[in-house]
This record gives sequence, C-alpha cells and structure tokens, in this order.
Amino acid sequence: MELEAMSRYTGPGKPGVFPHLTMVLLATAMCFTTWFFVYEVTYTRHPWDIYKDPLLLVTLFFMGFGVLFLLLWIGIYI
Repeated sequence: MELEAMSRYTGPGKPGVFPHLTMVLLATAMCFTTWFFVYEVTYTRHPWDIYKDPLLLVTLFFMGFGVLFLLLWIGIYI
C-alpha cells in the first residue's frame, strides 16, 4: 500500500470552529479557575464545603474540552 493511495484523515466537525471553541472554553475555564483560587484564599477554614467540589468539576470540564479543541485546532487529531 503506497502513501499516495491513502486518503487523508480529517478530524470530526468543522475545523473552522475549533479556534472559537478553544478560546471560549479556555477563557471560561480560566474564569472559573480564578474564582476557585479567590474562594480558597479568602474564605476561612471549613472542613468541607458543598460549593468547592462542583466548582472544581466545572473548571475541569471546561479546561479539558478547551485543551481537546486546542489540540484539534493545531492539527493533533486524538
């Protein structure tokens, strides 16, 4: 099988949308990250707070998908 005979792989979705998705998701993740850091620094010690874990999950969700679309944007199709 020769290289010329193979078809080029294209990623899922429209590649023109990847930069916009990357910027929106990473900007949202950075906002939640700063909110989380301010929350951790300014509040007094609590053994467990119900707002900390969901806030961290939302941050990780946006950061994960932001990095995924960043990789797709630069051409690393995972």
